[in-house]
Amino acid sequence: MTRVERALAELGLPTRVVRMPASTRTAAEAAATCGCAVAQIVKSMVFEGRSSGRLVLLLVSGAHDVDLDRAAAAVGEGLSRADPKRVRAETGFAIGGVSPVGHLAPIGAWMDASLLEHEVVWAAAGAPDAVFAAPPAALRDATGAAVFAVA
Repeated sequence: MTRVERALAELGLPTRVVRMPASTRTAAEAAATCGCAVAQIVKSMVFEGRSSGRLVLLLVSGAHDVDLDRAAAAVGEGLSRADPKRVRAETGFAIGGVSPVGHLAPIGAWMDASLLEHEVVWAAAGAPDAVFAAPPAALRDATGAAVFAVA
């Protein structure tokens, strides 16, 4: 059982990790492989707080780009892209496979409000071909994410 599978079970998320036959590294690839709309893909993007230095996880719809001003207002400080080596060291995941759950250390999370418009969303499960589907409200609750308007 992978770390993501253990986290999903511990958090009570009604889902399972699926290994896909093609890459799910980008939102477009994931949507094509999962057979869903790009808007249903959860991009797990890790940023660093400019003042605090803490890592911040933004769960963003695949249909949106992050407006850093809006994200900073939601988080309460300016944000910069986190160094990929730090992301891997602190979450246990490489960029392109960062899961919303199963991190090595706790990380604050914020969720794109538009994800809640869908019955199901798809998120990375720790590898470039691994995903899981979940009701977005359950994912929000499991990650403790605050909701904000990305776009």
